[in-house]
Amino acid sequence: MRLHLKTLAALNETHDGLILGIGANQCLNAAAAQLDESLDGAIARIVQQSGFEGKTGQILNIYQVPGIQAPWLILVGTGQQGELTPAQWVKMVQSAYKSAADLKLNTVVLGILDPSPQSLNPIEAFTLASRTLRECTYHFSTYKSQPVATHTPKDMTLVVQDKSLLTNFKQALHWTEAVAEGTALCRQLGNLPGNVCTPAYLSEQAQQLSKLSKKVKIKVLGEAQLEKMGAGAFMAVSRGSNEEGRLVLIEYRGAPNQKGTSVALIGKGITFDSGGISIKPAAGMDEMKFDMCGAATVMGVMRSLIRADLPLNVVGVLACAENMPSGNATRPGDIVSTLSGKTVEILNTDAEGRLVLCDALTYTQQQYHPDIMIDIATLTGACVVALGKVTSGLFSTDDALADELLEAGRLSQDHAWRLPLATDYQELLDSPAADMANIGGPTAGAITAACFLSRFVEGTRWAHLDIAGTAWLSGPKKGATGRPVPLLTEFLKRQIHA
Repeated sequence: MRLHLKTLAALNETHDGLILGIGANQCLNAAAAQLDESLDGAIARIVQQSGFEGKTGQILNIYQVPGIQAPWLILVGTGQQGELTPAQWVKMVQSAYKSAADLKLNTVVLGILDPSPQSLNPIEAFTLASRTLRECTYHFSTYKSQPVATHTPKDMTLVVQDKSLLTNFKQALHWTEAVAEGTALCRQLGNLPGNVCTPAYLSEQAQQLSKLSKKVKIKVLGEAQLEKMGAGAFMAVSRGSNEEGRLVLIEYRGAPNQKGTSVALIGKGITFDSGGISIKPAAGMDEMKFDMCGAATVMGVMRSLIRADLPLNVVGVLACAENMPSGNATRPGDIVSTLSGKTVEILNTDAEGRLVLCDALTYTQQQYHPDIMIDIATLTGACVVALGKVTSGLFSTDDALADELLEAGRLSQDHAWRLPLATDYQELLDSPAADMANIGGPTAGAITAACFLSRFVEGTRWAHLDIAGTAWLSGPKKGATGRPVPLLTEFLKRQIHA
């Protein structure tokens, strides 16, 4: 689907469909009011006669309205004036898109952009709307033997009413396309089954990124290299599978004259998590193909950086392995030495994400010396219990960094919530036999997991995003969400002007 920007003149052009906003009390939005005036009040009369209430996301489809150059007029409810929240704004745009898709329209004019949410300015509201439209076009049907009966409009024209902001809207649309491309890649990788999306496959997909830009270089470390360098925690997870683990490094040099790497993103890439010897219950285990969504997020963000051509230096690190039970698998009670030299008593082999991540964090810190390190992981069920599917868990030892990430989440509507990382929680990881245990007991599971990771990033600004609840949906809508690609891309964009 191609997205276009035009002024109010587009309302009088010939298209398959025209979408206008109608608020509560039959209040026409600015675009609808202007067109209605030229039609001698025809739209207002239709709204009044139909009893359309203007509830947020409500739809009324009308065929062949005299004077309108589109066969279909679609009215979408915008709710009470001045009370539209960002979440309602997204739902309204989704409803408008779905109506156009259900009617199998190919060219559509969208004239609903003026009732922007109170908490977003016009550019932010436009960015969110255009990104929502892009996300509506994603469908995972790779393994369907018959094509899925879905329709995507070919052209969607977004009507901009303030001509003075047209340049800003164009820049926002360019950014939207970049974020949407990265989000779609993240979703696609997350949705692939574990027999396809292996550590080797993720490595191959990373190599494809280097073909998109000369600013990208890829380095891949296999198990022999990881074992030789002393990444014992990573190998404790990977050795139980026939699929060889990989540490994939994606270097993006968008600011070649800038010394060093400013930001490092480290993603958990457990391509299937059986739990290992501490095996998971069978019910719902199929969803453990999503346990690599942290790595998929990093891939998506790097894709967005390439498309947007941001002037930043960023390294993306994918810690890729399978966690399987076998004769080679790690046993509960085993003690391993990490790349940092610290030892870990593995009390539960299902707490494996922190094991691959701790060595990945150490390697990243030692090799790249980044100013900021952010790890992204579907790490704990405890975070799902605490925050559900709505917000990602955020942990950080740096208040300013945490605030920046929270603000990026607000702007992108990809929210996170900060959880405590007090030193009192650290003692829950005490082990009588090693420097630390890999779990902290039955309480504060998400916090103790973050405490574990914090021990491997000393001296660097660091944050941890636990996306176990937000990376995918279950049930009839089961599938990867692409979160938190929007949050992280917004954060990186804001680093340019920091």
